[in-house]
Amino acid sequence: MSEFYVGSEVGQLKRVLLHRPERALNHLTPSNCHELLFDDVLAVERAGEEHDMFARTLTDQGVHVYLLHDLLVETLAVPEAKQWLLDTQLNHYRLGYQFASDVRAYLADIDHNTLADILLGGLSYIDLPVQSSSMMQAMHDKTDFVIEPLPNHLFTRDTSCWVYGGVSLNPMAKPARQRETNHLRAIYRWHPEFAGSAFINYLGDEVRDYDNAMIEGGDVLVIGRGAVLIGMSERTTPQGVEQLARSLLFSGQAKEVIAVQLPKNRSCMHLDTVMTHMDVHTFSVYPTVMRPDLPCWRLTRKGEDGLNVDAQSCYLTAIEKALDVGPLNIITTGGDSYAAEREQWNDANNVLTVKPGVVIGYEGNTYTNEKYDKAGIKVLSVPGDQLGRGRGGARCMSCPLERDGI
Repeated sequence: MSEFYVGSEVGQLKRVLLHRPERALNHLTPSNCHELLFDDVLAVERAGEEHDMFARTLTDQGVHVYLLHDLLVETLAVPEAKQWLLDTQLNHYRLGYQFASDVRAYLADIDHNTLADILLGGLSYIDLPVQSSSMMQAMHDKTDFVIEPLPNHLFTRDTSCWVYGGVSLNPMAKPARQRETNHLRAIYRWHPEFAGSAFINYLGDEVRDYDNAMIEGGDVLVIGRGAVLIGMSERTTPQGVEQLARSLLFSGQAKEVIAVQLPKNRSCMHLDTVMTHMDVHTFSVYPTVMRPDLPCWRLTRKGEDGLNVDAQSCYLTAIEKALDVGPLNIITTGGDSYAAEREQWNDANNVLTVKPGVVIGYEGNTYTNEKYDKAGIKVLSVPGDQLGRGRGGARCMSCPLERDGI
């Protein structure tokens, strides 16, 4: 296979990473779902069926689908990777010295498939067949978690994002998601599929404290031709944008980064919930949020170690210049103002482009899908009644590993 490279948002998609929701959703309850960043509990079996249909749609389009669980199992077969993950995900500071040691000893002896289930889906005290001399077990209810589930792994776009010839292992904003990155860190370092490939780690692959420099892949759009569009949202900070931009620009992988400021609220937690790229000059936009007067900056390389940061009058104009195209074709969310708000909430603007002018989106967004169709965009619709409850659509649930440029 060719090397991992993502040259755009709309070129032919060739390889993609997904995560089928499994054990973590069984641990999602009305009392913990908000802490775990979900608005509601999901019907687990139905969510899995919907995800299978999503994966099958991609496969039918000739896209090679990798599943996170499978990659993690295969990574755990590498002794160094397994030891690193156990030491990192169950360190002494998280569980206390004695309890961490006891839990790690138990997990080190189980099969890799079960271990992957637990690392991704969580482990409660009642399911831990170990009696430790630590105080921890006596101080917790049986339904408390030794290892918290990671249901947001469903949204593989955020944890790591491939930009041209490299990957950004992202410092996640919310504690409920921060351990996710270590799974990708281990996979990209040790899994045989990745270990032999040459690619850049833009933010490095070591565990470190990024402080206020947070960035998530849902805010990063690889719009092509050396340009990257990044939203500064409730999950991505200017400090995070600057860190990634410096690495992109000084590695020579990008020529410019366009940063746009978004409102800090859950309905537009990432740029791709209000704007996605559908064809070379066509974008889907939720106009209530993506107003032409949003503050916007263009970042380019300055000398040996500096950045030029230039305010732009309009992010749309900045995109046109970066892509060297005429006026952009903007397709807004469908229906009246009420329907448009509902459909944006249900990810009508969060579509995954498979190839120019062909996208995958939720079938329930009928008004917006009809507008796409009339504009010449083919929508491959999939059910999302359950998956959408996590506030993410087809783009959120996919991490492209290989895609053509434009």
